[in-house]
Amino acid sequence: MTDVVEVAPSDARLAPLISAHLIFAYATSPACSVHSLDAEGLSSAEAQLFAIFSDEGVPLAMGALARLDRDHGEVKSMHVAETARGQGLAHAILERLLAEARVSGLTRVSLETGTQEPFAAARALYTKTGFTPCAPFAQYTDDPMSAYFTRTL
Repeated sequence: MTDVVEVAPSDARLAPLISAHLIFAYATSPACSVHSLDAEGLSSAEAQLFAIFSDEGVPLAMGALARLDRDHGEVKSMHVAETARGQGLAHAILERLLAEARVSGLTRVSLETGTQEPFAAARALYTKTGFTPCAPFAQYTDDPMSAYFTRTL
């Protein structure tokens, strides 16, 4: 169940998890502070999307890696199904994203996540895995609802 596989953003099996991710984002943040991507957005960003499925084929976790420039990538759309949280799936996805970043020649990976309580576990995971707070990057701006992190590879 912890096999992390690359999938296309358009893969219909992932639609329920992408939908849950967007519902969570809009339920916990004002719309102007939501930076989550739907399947079309992930495709437009040419992001590599990875997922973990249950033995029955149910999507349990996902995360994407988008290249910002030659050396810098961004973690996008990290989400674990509510029923699968606490099993280390987010860590497994993140480790795969970091491995893919290294293989792709990236030397730095950054991300944006929320500052609100529902994002506390995500912030803890990123800190535990070597990410440190940073200034807004790429298209992001100062936003009290956003926390920015980066990590050198």
